[in-house]
Amino acid sequence: MTLTITGQIDANASSSPDNIWLTSPDTAQTVAWHEVAHRARDIACHLDALDLPAGAPIAVAAQNSIGSCLTFAGITYGGYLATPLNLVAGVKVLNYVIHHSGVKVILVSDDHRALIEEAISSMDRAITLIRLDTATGPEWLMDAQPDAAPRHVPMAETAGLLMYTSGTTGNPKGVILSHGNLLAAGNNVVIGHDITAADIGMCVLPIYHINGLCVTVMGTLASASGLVIPYRFSVSGFWQQVEANNVTWFSAVPTLFAYLLNDEVPVTIDRDRLRFARSASAPLSPEIHRQFEEKFGIPIIETMGLTETGAQILSNPMPPAARKIGSPGVAVGNEIMIGDENQKPVPANQTGEILVRGDNVMQGYLDQPEETAETITPAGWLRTGDLGHIDEDGFVFVTGRIKELIIKGGENIAPREVDEVLLEHGAVLEAAAFAVPCVNYGQSVEAGIRLKPGRDVSEVELAAHCVARLGKFKSPDVIHVLQDLPKGPSGKVQRLKLFDLVHGDG
Repeated sequence: MTLTITGQIDANASSSPDNIWLTSPDTAQTVAWHEVAHRARDIACHLDALDLPAGAPIAVAAQNSIGSCLTFAGITYGGYLATPLNLVAGVKVLNYVIHHSGVKVILVSDDHRALIEEAISSMDRAITLIRLDTATGPEWLMDAQPDAAPRHVPMAETAGLLMYTSGTTGNPKGVILSHGNLLAAGNNVVIGHDITAADIGMCVLPIYHINGLCVTVMGTLASASGLVIPYRFSVSGFWQQVEANNVTWFSAVPTLFAYLLNDEVPVTIDRDRLRFARSASAPLSPEIHRQFEEKFGIPIIETMGLTETGAQILSNPMPPAARKIGSPGVAVGNEIMIGDENQKPVPANQTGEILVRGDNVMQGYLDQPEETAETITPAGWLRTGDLGHIDEDGFVFVTGRIKELIIKGGENIAPREVDEVLLEHGAVLEAAAFAVPCVNYGQSVEAGIRLKPGRDVSEVELAAHCVARLGKFKSPDVIHVLQDLPKGPSGKVQRLKLFDLVHGDG
């Protein structure tokens, strides 16, 4: 197995030079592996001409595109640190990330140049902006001629990706993943889903998020398989893109599955070609899971991952092996432990914190040694901050985030348990329970919901629905009907922001 992205690109170009890696359904452009290697070397050499030190962070501000993928490949190929910018994070967060990362060069597409210019307008250091063409990658405007070969040769331990977490409170943390981490992450996807060079994945999630980048980009890179990369997710165009490009698998988040499920337009699916759909980044409601499979006849493989682990740590087995709906699966390519407050293992079916150890675990947080030490134990276990248990078959069941746990009258209530009951109601599209301070119980339960288009329901009916399934104590005291729920770039509902939305001052 190759140990660097540079080595993997060269190996793919050598073994399968004419096989297509990248396809744009928006432009019909394709890029074969020999072209990927040539373009990656060219980008790396042009970066060398900027006289940046080895490992310097290079930021990317662009929507999903062939040019964005080639840019990531070129930055890492040359031993630099790819730093994707979250384009929906807002100017304040972008300013912080650019400042904190030490970035001096940003490769930016036309659509996002104004946003980046605003974000750097108050910076106390010079920032060079280079236009990124969505079809070809960076456009170089310089007098210096690039070298014939990159100056720097990355190693497995060379940092390749600096990706900032989308956290719910405080400033985001910069997660450092090495070439070895990234390839291990990509191979975990390949192993977990039996991906071969004959497969074609489709990326509908932003590659400035770990799911889009490490699952689909790194997963197809590690397997030398194909990747279809539309500019953005479109409910109306999704199934046509799948069919037209012979897609065999795609990775999505629960929100997108809900959108597809509730779209009434008839679709055509080649079920012999489309092997599976993959769900991650947030818990998938068992109700949505079952309804999607019944409607479309496509198995959903539920998984779990983190930015700090290059995405996937758990996956359900592929058919025909038995899956467990409601569980993100078993450990694939790394070790999983359920630990107590001292990070010691607990028995099967006992709740504790989910910990993970493996080659995909990050090097640490940029310039935050204390946070790194709190997150990675001396024995190498990464603390996920998620609560759950493992059953006798090795399947993990997640009950919620430690910080989001609702503690009412001394009893722990997992928000996900409330979510799933609300989602069982036919009028509810999205749901998220959250804690609210309470004089009598310390905390009480409330929930925000989004209704399906054209549907309506009274709070009395929803309350009765919850009480019948959860009992009065765990049921939400108030259910807020909202136009949308606050989400991070992965589509995960941000419960702490939901509280501020409902009870804040605006």
